[in-house]
Amino acid sequence: MLLCLGSLHGWAQQNDQQQLRGLDDQVQEIKSDVLSIAQELNRLEEKLLYPSGTQVAIFVTLAKGDQMRLDAVRLQIDGQFVAHHIYSFKELEALRKGGVQRIYVGNVATGDHKLEVLVDGKLEGGADFSRTERFTFRKEVKPKMVELTLAGPSSGNTPIALGEW
Repeated sequence: MLLCLGSLHGWAQQNDQQQLRGLDDQVQEIKSDVLSIAQELNRLEEKLLYPSGTQVAIFVTLAKGDQMRLDAVRLQIDGQFVAHHIYSFKELEALRKGGVQRIYVGNVATGDHKLEVLVDGKLEGGADFSRTERFTFRKEVKPKMVELTLAGPSSGNTPIALGEW
């Protein structure tokens, strides 16, 4: 009788473990589905908020080999403040290694627009550095991608250069 009860107890435990594994598999599948749906919603939201016909994206890069410590970048488009970013040590290191930061994505009408860029930082010797540049860019019916390449004045590069992708 004890032997029968022992094997019945073992069978019940094994059955419970199989049910738990099956439940765990279902939970993992649901998590995967939720993540997939969230990704799709984010993509659709971005398409809705920033239609390609009016979309402009601005990216920040550092000139190769530049050792300026970038502290902050502020952007205005057509006199409207659109972005401000204060850089952490890790972000600065990523930019120095060739990283690219998307600082702004928004909508503008087709035509010419004025972009004002203010850069604050410190030079290698510790002196404060602040530079403001104004550019004009033309927005067509397709998405516009603008690159701002930043450099300290001692690097020999233009402190703020505008490029288009």
